[in-house]
Amino acid sequence: MHIIVCIKQVPEIALVRVDEKDGVTLPTGPGSMNPFDEYAVEEGIRLKEKHGGSVTVMSCGGDNSMNGLRDAMALGADRAVLLQDAAFADSDGVAIGRILAAGIQKIGDADLILFGKNAVDTDRSVVPGATAGFLDWAQTLFVKKIEAIEGRDVTVLRITEDGFDRVQLSLPAVISVVKEINEPRMPSLRGEDQGQERAGGEMVGFRSRRRRVTRRPELRHQGRGCTCAALAYRMRIPRRGTDAGR
Repeated sequence: MHIIVCIKQVPEIALVRVDEKDGVTLPTGPGSMNPFDEYAVEEGIRLKEKHGGSVTVMSCGGDNSMNGLRDAMALGADRAVLLQDAAFADSDGVAIGRILAAGIQKIGDADLILFGKNAVDTDRSVVPGATAGFLDWAQTLFVKKIEAIEGRDVTVLRITEDGFDRVQLSLPAVISVVKEINEPRMPSLRGEDQGQERAGGEMVGFRSRRRRVTRRPELRHQGRGCTCAALAYRMRIPRRGTDAGR
């Protein structure tokens, strides 16, 4: 089973300032992994340990996003992918879902996509559902427990206002998780060292200097949600040795 966990780098919440004159002032530091995404990373690693397979962590953002990717690899993820391009600046949640879906399609062999329930800096919970819509995959949001995986069927408990629903869906699928699902582990010193080494160089795909956006197809509505006419973003990666960064 190949699990992709999508994470986001967010400002350090403790350093956010709010006052009547300036409103909300965000810190300028590197930030940290979105707290709810830590539960998604932990669940992905637990599923790998129980069922076998691999875990890829993926993020869309600037160079600061590398910090969260390294942290996830220190915890036990196998691979890190950074989607980075100047064209992605100021994208809203739907656009980010489109970009992530394109990256997932480019990788090509994913079975399960995990998200935290929302990002603490926007608090909208849009990206998981948007990503599933662009992929045209099954989705279940706000999951507090993954009960069973049998063949290509997954049974989960989804939180509702009245308690929870038991939902069965078929892989490939997109799931967002809540903090009740697990207790994230702490990285070991050895894991932190390995995360620093493994998240560098060619372990990180789709770097900005190696990819260009060549087409943005129109959206169309199809049955269960929005889909793309083709890949959300068609990515062209130059061969090694080309001077694609200039």
